[in-house]
Amino acid sequence: MDAEDIQAMLEKNGEVMVAVTEFDVPLELHLHDTEVTEDMVRLELTDGKLKFDVDEVVGAWQHTHSLADFGLE
Repeated sequence: MDAEDIQAMLEKNGEVMVAVTEFDVPLELHLHDTEVTEDMVRLELTDGKLKFDVDEVVGAWQHTHSLADFGLE
């Protein structure tokens, strides 16, 4: 994926899930705590910063929640 696509998804949806080759689980990015540059994604966490290369992002999708996710079905 490229930086423009990731940034566009973030701006459209406010949050996005990404699969990154160096991590075993998907990461949840939010518009308010994520910076995407041409080469790098930087995620501001409560206890530090996580940085990875844009080239390492191999997939992205809209992150959604359902009533069932919260036990409200």
